[in-house]
Amino acid sequence: MPESVDLPALRDVVEGPLAEIAVRFSRLLAEDWPHQALVIFTLECTGRPRKVTGAKEITDKVAIRELEALKSLVEPGGHLTTTATLGGAPRPVWAVRDPGGTLLVLVPRPSRKRFPQPARLAEIFGIVATSIRQQVTQASPDYLAESRAASSERARTIVEMAAAHETALVTILTALRSTRLDDHRARLVATDSASAALVALRSAHQADLALSEEPAHIAFGRLRREVRQVMRHHDAEVEFVAPSKDGRPLPGEVAHAARAMTCTAVLAFTTQPDLSRLRIAWTSDETALHLDVRDQESGSLDVAGLRLQLDGRAKALGATAEVDAVPGWGSRVTVVLPFEPKSDRTGEAVLADLNRRELEVLRLVARGQRNKTIAAALGITESTVKFHVAGVLRKLDVGSRGEAAALALTAGIAAGHSA
Repeated sequence: MPESVDLPALRDVVEGPLAEIAVRFSRLLAEDWPHQALVIFTLECTGRPRKVTGAKEITDKVAIRELEALKSLVEPGGHLTTTATLGGAPRPVWAVRDPGGTLLVLVPRPSRKRFPQPARLAEIFGIVATSIRQQVTQASPDYLAESRAASSERARTIVEMAAAHETALVTILTALRSTRLDDHRARLVATDSASAALVALRSAHQADLALSEEPAHIAFGRLRREVRQVMRHHDAEVEFVAPSKDGRPLPGEVAHAARAMTCTAVLAFTTQPDLSRLRIAWTSDETALHLDVRDQESGSLDVAGLRLQLDGRAKALGATAEVDAVPGWGSRVTVVLPFEPKSDRTGEAVLADLNRRELEVLRLVARGQRNKTIAAALGITESTVKFHVAGVLRKLDVGSRGEAAALALTAGIAAGHSA
């Protein structure tokens, strides 16, 4: 490690919350590698494969396809100075690819043309990339909570964008295919363009799903390899019962948590001196993944210690974990990991987050009134109404005025509600 590296600062980078690692890393690099934007691209983080910070006109538009294209140009363990499309525009970039596949991209400040000490940056980034992989593999509660939040937000955004764009493109196709139009060549070109756009949109949706979901049987196959590695010097017989190939794909955070919690249980079982047989099974239904790890005849499992190890991950995902041991009969660990986060807040509890003005706006939205009418009724500008509506949607965690109105009607706010 180069002597000039600020080791305490590097430690802060790798030890802090994973969601903010790009911000901390950017601060560490700012002096020696001046940049206006930083992107870390790692497929291990199914929740947020892009860790970004810097100029929003760049970071807000960075696409996974752009990062995949740039990553293909950099050899594992290598670095590159090039001009690449990033955030929808060609830009000079400094890129470093860790041997494990994690990509670092810096957009240098305009005054900096030369990539300073790329080998040194590669060494520093190697530590950061390793830390990211370890956090994901261990499926810490912080990582799981962040990943679940990201998955929920992405799913909602994808549904909204896909529906809007697909409707628009289908409308264009319908019009352009009309026999009433006489410019055949223009219609043909436009039809081909719109068809290609539809294919690209659907492909983007599938690519995002590939990053955010994992088939249960494939996740279990990875678990099987991990357990065999752990048990390679143990004499116990291990039986694996894989989930159905036809089951629902696992959200990324559920797959990581399932493997981590199963491995934690397996390690606890192996501490029993008389362990002779272990059974590991995953099954799933429409709402949850079920983990079942059990032995036979032992029953000397450290129940309290294992519960403590499983508790943090379980709480982060709203899961339930049960650990039982009966001396002379056997021990069993069962975990139920829900696919979707459970909401334990009623409509009234959610509405309690709104201030008086937001409640007034929501009441009128629930009555079907538009922004212009609401503005006139409340004596405020239409832009202020839009601001309040955006705040209401954010606080209620809904994606449309209709969803907000439904919550309001359920809570009786449309008929009147006081703060």
